[in-house]
Amino acid sequence: MTTPKRTIPQVRRLRLILRTLTLILTVTATATACTSSDDRPRVVVTTNILGDITQEIVGDEAEVTVLMKPNADPHSFGLSAVQAAELERADLVVFNGLGLEENVLRHVDAARDSGVATIEVGRAVDPLTFQAHDRGGPEAEAGQPDPHFWTDPDRVRKAADLIADRVVENVKGVDEKAIRHNLARYDEQLADLTTWMEESFDRIPEERRALVTNHHVFGYLADRFGFRVIGAVIPSGTTLASPSSSDLRLLTQAMRRAGVRTVFADSSQPKRLAEVLRTELGSQVRVVELYSESLTEKGEGAGTYLRMMRANTTAMAGGLTGN
Repeated sequence: MTTPKRTIPQVRRLRLILRTLTLILTVTATATACTSSDDRPRVVVTTNILGDITQEIVGDEAEVTVLMKPNADPHSFGLSAVQAAELERADLVVFNGLGLEENVLRHVDAARDSGVATIEVGRAVDPLTFQAHDRGGPEAEAGQPDPHFWTDPDRVRKAADLIADRVVENVKGVDEKAIRHNLARYDEQLADLTTWMEESFDRIPEERRALVTNHHVFGYLADRFGFRVIGAVIPSGTTLASPSSSDLRLLTQAMRRAGVRTVFADSSQPKRLAEVLRTELGSQVRVVELYSESLTEKGEGAGTYLRMMRANTTAMAGGLTGN
């Protein structure tokens, strides 16, 4: 029995059918993959420092989206419409609070009002308050909560524990055992960090344990490790403020009295303001860069919270001992 030959129109029709089936299968597979990805639980984090901490805890149990880009300023970064929508689709929003993310907090409030679970980490870790001017703090903000809690690794340990609890409570589908395992591993690393920082700072003579920074960000570190905060180029807890000539005069006077010759400037901010002090105090003033409010890109010195704190500790110990 011979197989009948197909006509040219029949061959073309068969090829069209095969192409259509291939296209349908491809689209179906893609849609399935997208649905699978979209079905993953979501945790959205405002700042990149908290983002790194949260990712260490969550691991692969949920999708973690960090809104603040590397090397950004938490006081001034804003959100696109797409990022704002991410907040309202989240299972949990992790944010610093205490006024830190000044352009983002209204979006967090909107997400909370729509029913999204949130955790304001800064308010939950026993925050310190800014101190009055004569103790090195921003006079206009004295008594207000200081949002920069992460400069104390012990408070970060508490924050990590609270974040883990909230993830287990509010993010459906995560494996609690995996979350607790991640937390225990990270807590051990944070404990090691604290011990190492203590040993590093113990080498700094008491009379040199004095800090001058770009703005007031190291109050928690000073409180935890026994430093004196002499003042800041920008006498405020936010980089959005500006120094006046009288502010700079008061600061240079305080530095002379304390014998301080080192200014620590945030690596993500221009050093122009710190350089002004050299005009007032002479060329002996050292300007040492720190990573104070933002992580860098991976591999650039402060790609994780742990790397940031180790880099800062090394820079501070060297800057205050003259090494």
